[in-house]
Amino acid sequence: MAKQKRTGGQVPKPAEEGSTLKDLLGEGTLDKLKNMSRTMKEEEEKKRVAALEQQRAEQKEREKNKSFSELLDESHLDWKKFK
Repeated sequence: MAKQKRTGGQVPKPAEEGSTLKDLLGEGTLDKLKNMSRTMKEEEEKKRVAALEQQRAEQKEREKNKSFSELLDESHLDWKKFK
């Protein structure tokens, strides 16, 4: 029982060499997809900026509400030297 050789799983070439997705889709459809992609990227950027602004506002609020002992604990100075 000899093993049979497998022929490579070659992908058949498309009937038309020039047929791409751009060619198959109409110009109007392609423009709609590009506009949708651009809009989604802009919305994502706006969300990212809004999230950063929210984080900054929350950090500022936390900083404003800290007690003296919390501020003293976070200080990098060695206050024992100044006694």
